[in-house]
Amino acid sequence: MAVLAAAALLDELMGRNRNVLPNEKVKELNWEDSEYCKYFLVKFCPHDLFVNTKADLGTCPKVHDEEVRKLFEKAKGHRKVQYQEEFIRFCSNMVNEVERRIQKGRQRLALNSKQEITPSNPAQIQRNQEQINILNERINGLEKEAEQAGNDGNVEQAQGLMKLCDQLKEERDILKKQNENGHWSATAELAAAQEKQMEVCEVCGAFLIVGDAQQRIDDHLMGKQHVGYARLKTAIEEVTTAIQSSRDERRSLRDDKKDRDNIKEVDKIRKKEVDRTHKEYRDRSDYRSERVSIDRRDKDKNREKRDKDERRERDRERDKQRDRERDRRHRDRERETVFVAARSSRHSHHRR
Repeated sequence: MAVLAAAALLDELMGRNRNVLPNEKVKELNWEDSEYCKYFLVKFCPHDLFVNTKADLGTCPKVHDEEVRKLFEKAKGHRKVQYQEEFIRFCSNMVNEVERRIQKGRQRLALNSKQEITPSNPAQIQRNQEQINILNERINGLEKEAEQAGNDGNVEQAQGLMKLCDQLKEERDILKKQNENGHWSATAELAAAQEKQMEVCEVCGAFLIVGDAQQRIDDHLMGKQHVGYARLKTAIEEVTTAIQSSRDERRSLRDDKKDRDNIKEVDKIRKKEVDRTHKEYRDRSDYRSERVSIDRRDKDKNREKRDKDERRERDRERDKQRDRERDRRHRDRERETVFVAARSSRHSHHRR
């Protein structure tokens, strides 16, 4: 203890790296190291709440470091939530334990309040005796029923009947005790009156005197146990709220990411649709261009064929015209030959 306290004091005055050599590499702080107290990082260490009290947990074996806590507070992620949940589980166990103690204290006060009514006359004693006889009959009957249920193998029913028997026996014992103590002394009545005025603290489970002096009430409210359990309950609520906020934030981030992914997917689908439309348009344009080109080639071919046919027809007409011209000239030469021959024949006849 003393050595650890001295080391903590030196770390606070000279720093945690006081023993590091000049050439030695300084270890970086990491809040996930096992040497650090998880509860101290989240909120506080429960071991520090109940020092020198009945609920003292002893000295915490882990290191408490403010710088590491600052790193933890800045951190985010599932690991941090695990630390917070572990803190809640530890504190909840302690709170549940004090709640059980509070419940037992209430039952004790309730039992004492039942015992405070003591018969002070024979008539009351007689009525109590009659009630005791009735309880004896009921107890005997229930014991027989429980034994029969146990023989039949119905364990749960038998246990329930025996529990009811125990309650009736407890009530019978109270009545017997009242009859045995028919007349209490004044001291006993005073003690009973004081016991009647007790109450249980709803925070730490301690017994308090109703109407006690304000100074004693203030001392109790400022005591380590009362303040410690109050801090535990408050811390559980705060850390639970922090965990829920963290989960809501992560859920919101996941929803935003999902929305962004959906938007990206929609944009991708839309882009594919646009690309498909453009492709179809290009295909149609290419098809139209190809059709136009084919039509143009067909027209050119048809025009070339038509021009060729026209040239052929013109050549044919020209050949016909040439043939007719040749025939005409041939006929003219024949007529001229016949005419010359006829004229020569007339001249020769005339000379004779």
